[in-house]
Amino acid sequence: MAPDASARRYSAVAILLHWASALGVLALIGMGLTMTHAGLAPMRLFPLYQWHKSVGITVLVLTGLRLAWRLAHRPPPYPATMPARERRAAGAAHAVLYGLLIGLPLTGWAVVSLSPFNIPTVLYGLVPWPHLPLAPLLTDPAGAEGLLKALHASGAWILTALLVLHVAAALRHHLILRDGVLERMLPGRRPAGLPDALESPR
Repeated sequence: MAPDASARRYSAVAILLHWASALGVLALIGMGLTMTHAGLAPMRLFPLYQWHKSVGITVLVLTGLRLAWRLAHRPPPYPATMPARERRAAGAAHAVLYGLLIGLPLTGWAVVSLSPFNIPTVLYGLVPWPHLPLAPLLTDPAGAEGLLKALHASGAWILTALLVLHVAAALRHHLILRDGVLERMLPGRRPAGLPDALESPR
């Protein structure tokens, strides 16, 4: 018997959280590149940093909600035609993506908290956001800040590379394999290409 069409898609909540996170990540990458490479004057950078922090915390919250939702709701299965190595690669890539979506906002939050300038964070100009109480716990706060900055920057480039691979893989499934994998995450679409025989993701 063919599985119910609703079981072939992510839920509406999962789709909403996914695309909200995706938009946030794209905004963060754009702002990060602008902050580090556009050569803007400090006064023009200040509001951009505040927006970067605001969106970063939002992505952190969205990622927590996504993980909680995924633990409570089984994702739709992969096509049975998808090789096991590709399923494993997809699982590993998603795990790394989730790790970066948590780790990057946390390292950014820690960098701001350790900064000697002690600039307050006000999310979207409305919600004061506290600093992490890290400095009293560290013997070398300045050294830790430098290390976290490097980790944050390196992680951002890794996230960008994974995002490109993620999009490329989705387009491959949609345009070449035509197996309905991308449609599982598109709002208002039913996966037309998935075969009846499906296998759950590992």
